[in-house]
Amino acid sequence: MKIAIMAPLVTAIREPQRGGSQAFVSDLARGLTDRGHDVHVYAASGSQIPGVTVVDTGVDPESLAATLYRASEAGGPDSSPGAASAAQTAFSAAYDLARQTRYDVIHNHAFDAPAVRLATTMSAPVLHTLHLPPDDAVAAALHQAAGSGWPPALATVSEFQARAWRTVLPIDAVLLPCVPTAAIPWSPARGSGAVFAGRLSPEKGVAEAVDIAGTAGIPIEVYGDTYDHNYAQMNIGPLAGRQGVTVHPAVPRAALWDVMARAAVVLYPAMWDEPFGMAAAEAQACGTPVVAFRRGGLTEVIADEVTGFLVQPGDIQAAADAVARAAGISRARCRRHAEDNLDLDQSLDAHERLYRRVVDSAGKEAAHG
Repeated sequence: MKIAIMAPLVTAIREPQRGGSQAFVSDLARGLTDRGHDVHVYAASGSQIPGVTVVDTGVDPESLAATLYRASEAGGPDSSPGAASAAQTAFSAAYDLARQTRYDVIHNHAFDAPAVRLATTMSAPVLHTLHLPPDDAVAAALHQAAGSGWPPALATVSEFQARAWRTVLPIDAVLLPCVPTAAIPWSPARGSGAVFAGRLSPEKGVAEAVDIAGTAGIPIEVYGDTYDHNYAQMNIGPLAGRQGVTVHPAVPRAALWDVMARAAVVLYPAMWDEPFGMAAAEAQACGTPVVAFRRGGLTEVIADEVTGFLVQPGDIQAAADAVARAAGISRARCRRHAEDNLDLDQSLDAHERLYRRVVDSAGKEAAHG
């Protein structure tokens, strides 16, 4: 199959990845290419995916800084006219390039209303993966696309996300953004200390992770880049001087996997309804148990009391108590859970099935049209 993947243009797709959707776009493109598909990824300038054809859209990701998603607790996304205009210009350029090549299917991963609306101008069937919670502007664009002559297929990244989006629109499939377990090293030996990995923004719970580690009496290594500058300045900067806390910039995923594999526990105290939780999946592939708040898609990623612990959201003491109990979790069981339930090959299978279904459906509609 000849497949076009429209990546989020707000960041470059390259290591170290800025977020889970960017990391998964890279994994998906490589996995599909390895399976013999002809994949073109339309991405922001500076993007690199080894072994995959990346089409430089000419879009400077900095020009879209105002469109970076903010969870509702952090103030919501910027819906100003300037941000909307920047996204419209960027995706117009990207789709103009994509229109020059004939594809069997277009797969959009960008969470921007213009990316949804402009996809209706393509001559191939379209699939949108909705990586984030329902948003008014994106929902309106999807409703508009659904009324077009060639309605797109819609997928979410977890059953939790599907339930949220089904209050707005029909969802065709759940496509888990699984992780390449075969490429992730793991250790059967219990490690030491805690690790937090993720963007440094309020909804990811980095400050809470530090509090949990401190309450549990263990050191913590924090890995991530600033996403919300005001939050980082007020909440992350002071952490760097706290005893037992080390703050690192984001590192390539292979390096992060080594760090996770040497940890006793990975902390994931998300302060929002996490759509999936890729770092939690990666941690289990490393053999490392996860302690998280019971929110969103994390309840589907972590097997409570088997590969980690899910505690009441916001309960720092309960999470610290769970950290102490994590020593009793089987690291081999964590790895096996990731291999059996969170492996990239399963996700690739699901993507191929949906692509074939979308293409076949489009062919039948064309034949009757």
